[in-house]
Amino acid sequence: METNKEFFEEAIRLWTEWNSGINVISRKDIDNVYEHHILHSLTIAQYRPFEAGEKVLDLGTGGGFPGIPLAMVSPQADFTLCDSIGKKITVARAVSDALGLKNVTCVNARAESLPQTYDWIVSRAVTSLDNFYPWVKGKFRKGILYLKGGDVNSEIADFCRKFSYDPAKVCAVPLSRWLSDEYFSEKFVIDIRK
Repeated sequence: METNKEFFEEAIRLWTEWNSGINVISRKDIDNVYEHHILHSLTIAQYRPFEAGEKVLDLGTGGGFPGIPLAMVSPQADFTLCDSIGKKITVARAVSDALGLKNVTCVNARAESLPQTYDWIVSRAVTSLDNFYPWVKGKFRKGILYLKGGDVNSEIADFCRKFSYDPAKVCAVPLSRWLSDEYFSEKFVIDIRK
């Protein structure tokens, strides 16, 4: 998972510039783009690196998180960044184009309207798991890697109960495994295997 520092610095510059016009990152958190958004996104690749040719859907990408940082460090995989809000996809597309990411496609759509299936679905705390799952059910071959904070155990239990999902196929891995900052202490990668 190697990407040069200048590549990340350019990404930060682009997000900061776009954010001044279209708010995709909280204005009070814009100074923490690298720590709170890029590093947060990259924990998915730390947990489970993507293989050559894998197709990944980032649902609810907003301005491109976690999809753009993941695409930056995983040029061998193909990423579709999807959001139902057009101005957010405008930012994600502009950033990925400016970075020259050939493995990224940005679409302004709702998940339900996407006809294809993907190896993996990734997302960053778009909604609760029991709301999220119906949007992507039948759209993944391998699993879902979902960044989430808070009381994830009760949320996972509710999800498994509601959809009769085997709890043995779901786990929550603390981000503190890779990131020591207190900001990440209650955050997890939730891995839902098919």
